[in-house]
Amino acid sequence: MASVPTQADVVIIGAGPSGAIAAALLRQRRYSVVVLERQHFPRFTIGESLLPHCMEYLEEAGMLEAVQRQGFQFKDGAAFGWGERYVYYDFREKFTAGPGTTFQVDRGRFDKVLADEASAQGADIHYGYTIDSLDVDGDPVRVGYTGEQGQKGEIACRFVFDASGFGRVASRLLDLEQPSSFPVRHAVSTHIDDHIDDPSFDRNKILITVHPVERDVWYWLIPFSDGRCSTGVVATPEKIALRAGPEPVDTFRNFLAEAPVLAKLLHKADFRYPSRQLAGYSASVKKLAGERFALLGNAGEFLDPIFSSGITIAMRSASIGVALLDRQLQGETVDWHAEYEQPLRAGVETFRVFVEFWYNGLFQDVLFFPDQAASVRKMISAILAGYAWDTKNPFVAQPQRRLQALADFCKPEVAGQ
Repeated sequence: MASVPTQADVVIIGAGPSGAIAAALLRQRRYSVVVLERQHFPRFTIGESLLPHCMEYLEEAGMLEAVQRQGFQFKDGAAFGWGERYVYYDFREKFTAGPGTTFQVDRGRFDKVLADEASAQGADIHYGYTIDSLDVDGDPVRVGYTGEQGQKGEIACRFVFDASGFGRVASRLLDLEQPSSFPVRHAVSTHIDDHIDDPSFDRNKILITVHPVERDVWYWLIPFSDGRCSTGVVATPEKIALRAGPEPVDTFRNFLAEAPVLAKLLHKADFRYPSRQLAGYSASVKKLAGERFALLGNAGEFLDPIFSSGITIAMRSASIGVALLDRQLQGETVDWHAEYEQPLRAGVETFRVFVEFWYNGLFQDVLFFPDQAASVRKMISAILAGYAWDTKNPFVAQPQRRLQALADFCKPEVAGQ
C-alpha cells in the first residue's frame, strides 16, 4: 500500500462522482491531487439513475468513453404511474440544448470506473482513510487522517474539496451543519432480479410510482442492463413504521402490496439481494465554501431523491469549483459566495421548488394532466433531464410562480378530471 503524501496542491475528501470529477479536472490543470476515501471500491450506494446533463461533465473530465464502454442501461426519460395512469417524458424532447440520453447504473461499478479514470489521469487516491481533523484557517490547510490499520498522518495543502457525500465530513468538522427545511423522510431500498414479463414495460426509463392513496409516498424502479432493478420506497418515518417488517425488504414488500399496478409488474421478482433503510437523508449547511475549502454535491446539501438530481448537482459543483480554484491558485481573487455558492444554489432552488410541489401533490397534478401543451412538456422535460440552471427556461427563471400557475390550471376540479 502506497503511503499518503505529506503535501499536495489539493486534497479531496471522498472518491465518489464529485470527487473523481474534481480530481480529473484538477489533473488536467496539472495540480497535484490527493484523494482520501473511507471505503473501498466497488461499494454499494443508491442514486443509480443519472440525468442527461451529467454527460457534459463526464465528457469534460475525459471519462465519457470509459462510461460508455461499460454497457450500462440506456436511459432516455422518466415515467410516472399513479393507479392506472401512466405518463412519460422523453428527455430528447426538451427545451434546453444538450444531451438527451444517459444511463442507469450500478453505482458500485460506475463509481469505481470514475475513480479509476481519475487515478489514470494522475490523481493519487487512497482507500480506507478517515478524516479526523480539518484546519482551513491557516496557510497551508491541514488535513488529519487515520488509516484502517491505525496509521495516522497529516497532509498540508492549498485547498480542500469535501466530496464525502452523506458522510458530510467538512460540515461536521467545521460546524457548518444546519437542519434541512424539508420534513424528515426515510428510504427503503433493495436490488431485485425483476423478471418483468410485461412487454409494454420500458427499461429505458426510470419508473416513479405514486402510492394510490397517500400521495406523499412514492416508489422507484430503475432497470439495469443485466435484468436487475434498483427499487425502493420513500415515506415519512411514521408511515414506514406502520409497514415495518423484520427486515427492510419486508417493509418494502408491505408497501409494494399497496400499489397493485407496480406489484403486478414485479410479480415474478426475486428479492434475494441485501436491503437497506436510509433515514433522514435531507441536509443543509450554513455555507458551501470559504477561501480554502468547498463542499461538493451531497457533502453540502441534499434535497430528495425524487428527481435523481444528486449526481448532477455533485458533478456541476465539481466543475464550477475546480474552475474557480484554478483562477485562485493562479493569483486571482475569487468570491466563493458570489461565484460558487449563489450560482450553484440557483439550480438547486429550481429542484427544491419541484420537490416541494411533488410532495404537496401539485406537481403530480401537472404530470398527470391530460393533453399537456407540447411547449410546457419540453420545459418540464429539460428540468427533469437536469438542466435546472438554464434561466431561458421560464420554469427555471421563476420556478415558484410558474409552477404554481401551472398547478392551478391543472387542478382536477379546474380541469374536470
